[in-house]
Amino acid sequence: MKFMKLGSKPDAFQADGGGGDSRYVLSDLPSDIVVHVDDARFYLHKFPLLSKSSLLQRLIVEASQGGADEVRVDGLPGGARAFEICAKFCYGMVVTLNPYNVVAARCAAEHLGMTEDVDKSNLVFKIEVFLNSGVFRSWKDSIIALQSTVALLPWSEELRLVARCVDSIAAKATASPGSVVWSYTYNRKAASSDEIVEARRCSSSSPAVPRDWWVEDLCELDVELYKRVMVAVKSRGDRLTPDVVGEALRAYAARWLPESCRRGDTPADDDDACALEVLETIVWLMPSDGGGPSPCGCSCQFLLNLLKLAVLVGAGELLREELMDRIVLQLHDASVNDLLIPAKPPAQTAYDVDLVEALVGRYMRRAGLDGIDREEVFETNVEADGPSLPALCKLVDGYLAEVAADPNLPVSSFVGLATSMPESARPSHDALYTAIDVFLKMHPNLSKVEKRRISSLMDVKKLSKEASIHAAQNDRLPLRVVVQVLFFEQMRAAAAGSASAALLLAAAGDSNAHLELDDDDGGGDCWKNRALALALPEPPTPSAALRKQIGSMSLKLVGEDRRRAEDVVSDGRRLARSASIANQSSRMSLSSRSRRIFDRLWVVGKPPGPGEVVSKSSDTSGSSQSPRSSGKPLGSHKSSGGSSSRNRRYSVS
Repeated sequence: MKFMKLGSKPDAFQADGGGGDSRYVLSDLPSDIVVHVDDARFYLHKFPLLSKSSLLQRLIVEASQGGADEVRVDGLPGGARAFEICAKFCYGMVVTLNPYNVVAARCAAEHLGMTEDVDKSNLVFKIEVFLNSGVFRSWKDSIIALQSTVALLPWSEELRLVARCVDSIAAKATASPGSVVWSYTYNRKAASSDEIVEARRCSSSSPAVPRDWWVEDLCELDVELYKRVMVAVKSRGDRLTPDVVGEALRAYAARWLPESCRRGDTPADDDDACALEVLETIVWLMPSDGGGPSPCGCSCQFLLNLLKLAVLVGAGELLREELMDRIVLQLHDASVNDLLIPAKPPAQTAYDVDLVEALVGRYMRRAGLDGIDREEVFETNVEADGPSLPALCKLVDGYLAEVAADPNLPVSSFVGLATSMPESARPSHDALYTAIDVFLKMHPNLSKVEKRRISSLMDVKKLSKEASIHAAQNDRLPLRVVVQVLFFEQMRAAAAGSASAALLLAAAGDSNAHLELDDDDGGGDCWKNRALALALPEPPTPSAALRKQIGSMSLKLVGEDRRRAEDVVSDGRRLARSASIANQSSRMSLSSRSRRIFDRLWVVGKPPGPGEVVSKSSDTSGSSQSPRSSGKPLGSHKSSGGSSSRNRRYSVS
């Protein structure tokens, strides 16, 4: 820190020993004038004051003409402390100027008229020399002097002290890092605390000066001064990238925003005004555009934290819209925790799901994907070919899994956010299944219609093997979905044996079997008179021999052709069982309930002949009968315990 000493005589100012506000000069001559500054009284001598200050000259003359020996200096910038510096200078006593008191002394000297018109090398001249040669050449001293100008407004503004400090700081902040030869504060990532880094141009061992070396020190400024400095920095910073400006704004937000806001809690009432002012300043100072991973110079996480704060403190609609417009440029880079924005009362949900849905919708409109057929999104928009849309879809599914645990989350909000993404952006539905499972668990009182609506969001064909096994044992899913999972998982397992799978799929596809199920299994294996058509996947291409065999088959189920169709389906089942033995490890992990359901699924492949009755054992017996467990004709099976047989209808086309 720079300083300057004026005068040569020892300091003879003394304060009243009684603890009062009186000050006097130790001298053989008695004081002949009393100067009142605010609540302080200075017992001084007329001659030293008259030789340096034009204001005191006028006041003393007026007091003498009235026969008084006291004068009052009203509105002196800096108060009694600044007047004491000026009075000591008049007496020629030692005065030490530093960045903390130089602005106050400069304003007070100007107010007292201590200029060159009164005396050569007067106090104003001395202070200007110190400002230009010392303070404004130092990085930290310029910041200290700028901070001291706040208490001296409007005098510091009228004397252009604020503008000169700002220009000095901006010039140094935008200088080439190689020319930085002054000390600065830099919070190194490897260090646990702030440290002062002394940059030396000639030292080859010193680390390179980072581009954002100036960011930490500017965080000490209040919001108005910071705004002025950043405007000056941006106007002069030809070498200043938007990323550096964004880092400066992030550091300032971390310094000045209330701790409660940074934790995501609701701030106290007395913090609202401060936080809102800082928030508005940061958003206003953000670069309009930029390159690199952050188009506006600020990361998506930082922008979402600001949006979260805007919701907490009740910021205006324009401010929130500005933040949302910037967020959608890089929404795919966010994390699930970033999107967990608390909802303000009177909202019933814990998080503001509507706000996140609005962000996703705005992202889709910007990408030109809104209103486009979801199956054709990759063919109609070039931006969808990049990794951003699948990344956003993964983010949305993870967010759904988090908010689904909220028992107050309505079905419409869950479905609306889940369907906001195109199907082609979800190569896997495992994350979506996780969200659906959590939602069904936390909402046990959903109706059948709502459960079907939630479950229909998931495509069982896009579930992984592990997810399919879990879904097949999930009692919260409708029975319709469980059977679909079992069917397509078995098709996947049977595909290992291409020949047998081809024959099986061809026979099953031509038979157009329909399974009659009820969505509510009642905790058991209820088969009702409600038809569920299972969409079979397109079978793999069979070999030439199989194509010849299949082509020679006629599946018209009339007269003698019915018997031939039954033989084909029976052969298909035997071949499928051979292929499934190789994949038995995956199927063995299914629960007994799931296996019984799937065993019944295969009954549809063989319609009963005339007079034949399909029977099964009682659900309470702990076992189930299927064509795969007996080689006898279906007509020879009888229900155990005298229970009546169950007739099943088959639709064959």
